[in-house]
Amino acid sequence: MFFLKTGINYTIISGEKLLFFRLFTLGCKVNQYETEYIRTGLLRLGYTESEPGHVADIVVINTCTVTAESEMKGRKAIRKLIRENPGAEVIVTGCSATHNNKQILNISGVSKIIADKQEIPDFLRSLGLAELPKGIQAFGERHRAYVKVQDGCRVGCSYCIIPKVRPTLRSRSENNILDEIRTLVQNGYREIVLTGIHLGHYGIDFANSYKNLAALVRRIIEMEIEEPFRLRLSSLEAVEVSEELIDLMLQNPQRICPHLHLSMQSGSDEVLRRMRRRWLSETFIRRCEEIAARFDRLALTTDIIVGFPGETEKQFEETCRIVERLRFSKIHIFRFSPRKGTEAATFSDTISPSIQRVRAAQLAEIAKRLRTHYAASLVGTTLSVLPETIHSGTADRYLTVRFQKTIEPQILGQLRDVQITHAFDETLFGNINNI
Repeated sequence: MFFLKTGINYTIISGEKLLFFRLFTLGCKVNQYETEYIRTGLLRLGYTESEPGHVADIVVINTCTVTAESEMKGRKAIRKLIRENPGAEVIVTGCSATHNNKQILNISGVSKIIADKQEIPDFLRSLGLAELPKGIQAFGERHRAYVKVQDGCRVGCSYCIIPKVRPTLRSRSENNILDEIRTLVQNGYREIVLTGIHLGHYGIDFANSYKNLAALVRRIIEMEIEEPFRLRLSSLEAVEVSEELIDLMLQNPQRICPHLHLSMQSGSDEVLRRMRRRWLSETFIRRCEEIAARFDRLALTTDIIVGFPGETEKQFEETCRIVERLRFSKIHIFRFSPRKGTEAATFSDTISPSIQRVRAAQLAEIAKRLRTHYAASLVGTTLSVLPETIHSGTADRYLTVRFQKTIEPQILGQLRDVQITHAFDETLFGNINNI
């Protein structure tokens, strides 16, 4: 629903008067996609995106609530943008707007809160937009585009607030997603990243059980598009990687990136139970090893929380041992911070910040060594790389590749095969073929 502080009369653009907008986003890939959707709508209305230093007429801030720190950053950004855009209509949306709408509405200068992101289309209609966009057509200045295919999570991990702010499972129609991807590829985006709040639950809300993530991926790769592009999947649970999905990845190596991000969180069964994770370590290990065994040097990345309440040194060491065993190519490491409104925030056996820092640093050393080893294993191979600067790009296996020679600007954003000549730490070096 909308929360209005004051009556707002939006002016439909007429004559030669230009109205300017500014957007600001915190948080996940889904948030970034939803901001792009708002940008698409505002541009369709005739608004112009403001340049730095130019005062906007309307400001939209898309917030995150996953941690207390992200909420604090959101409030800080709101106040800063209000100061920089005096007189602007300031609209706040995102998960923090859902979780703490009254607190945000009390910030002087905030005009409106969109507490339910499903009402973003209503917000655009209130500005006078008669025909809503079915999807996005661009993704800013980036060379890859995120495509949101699913929303909502009901899993209920004890540390996570997201099921309380995005509880409803909603999957977009396959045709809508295919049309959006076709448009993005035709507009020059050569990497499409499928994302969702719980990507593995795509299709679970459909009546037809065959409409799942693997079925969606199959339809995407079967699309008749002249321009080359590749597909990358964002975070999944290990048990959600079906045999059908693996087969599709193996059968279409030029289309689907050989990279899976499988969330681990901890290697200790006791910690996993307290986290209310659905699967214990042996299930996770077994599935990761089954998946990795079918690929040649699969990029396997993960998330881990250190310093969860009650985590002992022995339990942390269990996590480290599993990390060593599975040899992740990249690890996102998070130090636990209590999130008000979650079960874990009520746990009394907290771990001191100093111990958390030590454990995070120890795990980071292991992660760096494993990533360096993984990079070295790719020397001599040819990788598909998306050049993002004249000096470097991102490989299909999710590592940075530095080019031996500066490339021409027209190659930016175009998929190229790169012969990897050597590696230094986590970075690969190579030459683009046929240049």
